[in-house]
Amino acid sequence: MSDRSGIFAGDDPFALARAWLAEATATEPNDPNAVALATVDADGMPDVRTVLLKDIEDAGFVFYTNYDSAKGTQIAATGKAAFVMHWKSLRRQVRVRGTVTREDGPQADAYYRSRALQSRIGAWASRQSRPLGDRQALLDAVARTEAEQGTDPARPPFWGGFRIAPTQIEFWADGAFRLHDRFRWIRTDAGWDVIRLNP
Repeated sequence: MSDRSGIFAGDDPFALARAWLAEATATEPNDPNAVALATVDADGMPDVRTVLLKDIEDAGFVFYTNYDSAKGTQIAATGKAAFVMHWKSLRRQVRVRGTVTREDGPQADAYYRSRALQSRIGAWASRQSRPLGDRQALLDAVARTEAEQGTDPARPPFWGGFRIAPTQIEFWADGAFRLHDRFRWIRTDAGWDVIRLNP
């Protein structure tokens, strides 16, 4: 049994992650929901980039992107990903590793419609992760897409969500003299096992 208390207390890692994110939202100056998302390519080479986490559900973490992007194709090939959320203002982080499925139904449609019109047009216009001659080519694509799609574009078929169902979640908080507190939650058939880790 781990000796969890204070900011680490609770029996639900998703509720704990939501609570930490809510705290960070009050203190982080920009994008408290930013995560560094890690995948691997066909050669097993790691790849990492920042995305915005849009939902912490009762059993997973959801973000949205172009399915044909580098991250989208890498996730499609392996079905796995990891991420870390780090908040300098709180001196805390959450690390997640797990399996990934698509969210391309009504929930993805609703999120897409909640975005600013220019962001929705941009999702259609950008061939994400592919070479681009210059910025003007992108702006021209946006203008063409805006004329084609109008003021209420439907969600592109190549754009939607990914849901990471964690096999592990780690909560970390800074400690004096680098004696940090770390607790790893490991999914089991019966629920979650929690262990304290050395810093």
